[in-house]
Amino acid sequence: DVFPRFKTMRGYRVDRKAGWDCHGLPVELAVEKELGFTGKGDIEAYGVAAFNQKCRDSVLRHVGEFAALTDRMGYWVDMNDAYWTMDPAYVQSVWWSLKQIFDKGLLVADHRVSPYCPRCGTGLSDHELAQGYEDIVDPSVFVRMPVTSGSLAERFPGVSLLVWTTTPWTLVSNTAVAVKPDAVYQVVRVAGDLGEFGDSELLVIAEELREATLPEGHEVLASLPGRDLEHTGYSRPFDLVDIPDAHYVILADYVTTEDGTGLVHQAPAFGADDLISCRSYGLPVVNPLLPDGTFDPDVPMVGGQFFKA
Repeated sequence: DVFPRFKTMRGYRVDRKAGWDCHGLPVELAVEKELGFTGKGDIEAYGVAAFNQKCRDSVLRHVGEFAALTDRMGYWVDMNDAYWTMDPAYVQSVWWSLKQIFDKGLLVADHRVSPYCPRCGTGLSDHELAQGYEDIVDPSVFVRMPVTSGSLAERFPGVSLLVWTTTPWTLVSNTAVAVKPDAVYQVVRVAGDLGEFGDSELLVIAEELREATLPEGHEVLASLPGRDLEHTGYSRPFDLVDIPDAHYVILADYVTTEDGTGLVHQAPAFGADDLISCRSYGLPVVNPLLPDGTFDPDVPMVGGQFFKA
């Protein structure tokens, strides 16, 4: 508000149009609450056109409050000629702008990772996400991924990558494992009663995280930079979905050695960093989840399950 106001006070004519954001998830959620709806299915049963009209009616009921607040704030705008984002002319202007972009060949279909609400069946803007954001505790897991090819497999038969993730449900879509190129990784022998793994096993872990993660009494057999692990093949934890030409170690600068193991599970459909890193290697983007947050019924073992379960 400061700059247009300053220019106005200097004698310039500054047309300052008020505008009402009539669309968006907050309006829809308020109307859903009014109607006693619990999800997208209720809206479709009620009728999208009828629901949209209810949303418009809700906006009209609340614009007076916005106008009063604007006046109380001393915000200098012309409220007598405000634009409304639900007006057909405004909507058409957005479609017109999009067509200009399309006609110039600048509109492409691609993957993008963004916040998503399975209850509402829609992506969320940063503003919408902030309205319901809260810190929660999620389980993190350490997973052995046996090395199957590369010099590491030849030197240390039976060695496994020790991989860490805070999103265990995305392991179904594991596509790669990322390491930091200039970090030091070590091959370590861990001894003890390891159940099905016998009395010892070989693991790969970042040097800086070895002591904090592994039990006492382990033995370091070799050290090497992360870049030497590139293209090392491994066996993924679940063979539930088809992900061709994948499952090898990639390099990613965003990987840290501050927590976990320094080896990060990659599922490009569910992480912005994962998508960038995997895309640089031409790896596929596989998403076995449906819009309601459940796994596709055709996926073995987890089909039909809500992802958090």
